[in-house]
Amino acid sequence: MFTTVSNSVEELKKETAVTQQLLDLLTDASLSQGHAEGFRNLGQLAWHLVHNDRSFLLGLGLKFEAPSASEVPPAQASAIAEAYRRTSQGIINAVESQLSDARLAETVTIFGQQWTVGQAIYSSLKHEIHHRGQLTILMRLAGLPVIGAYGPAKEQWANQGRPAPAF
Repeated sequence: MFTTVSNSVEELKKETAVTQQLLDLLTDASLSQGHAEGFRNLGQLAWHLVHNDRSFLLGLGLKFEAPSASEVPPAQASAIAEAYRRTSQGIINAVESQLSDARLAETVTIFGQQWTVGQAIYSSLKHEIHHRGQLTILMRLAGLPVIGAYGPAKEQWANQGRPAPAF
């Protein structure tokens, strides 16, 4: 959980940079990649990353601009990536300018449970990381490269001059 604004902002910047790198690799043709009937395709999942915690974070009193979840995902990968860039920067700016360390310790009700504001923001970030993992699976199915978030992706081992481990 986050206990300081500076720690919150630092982690948000790191994690949103990884998500941004992945979204920047998407192509228009890849957005229709699915994996099973009744589940989000790559474009829908990428768009969910743009707005995934909008109402949740707005419910904490943060003010920032973001597309509504009811908006239809754009057909252009670059539009999704740019919307994420603007939204994630808006969230970072809001956390940095609208919260204090004391506010992060205040309790709010989320999903019927008592959480601190810092815990809620941390959980919001973990929610994004969860969907980012799903995104990389659909990207691989679409034949796109992926990047490693917490270590090299299989394709990155060669760039480091090392053989990829047998997975």
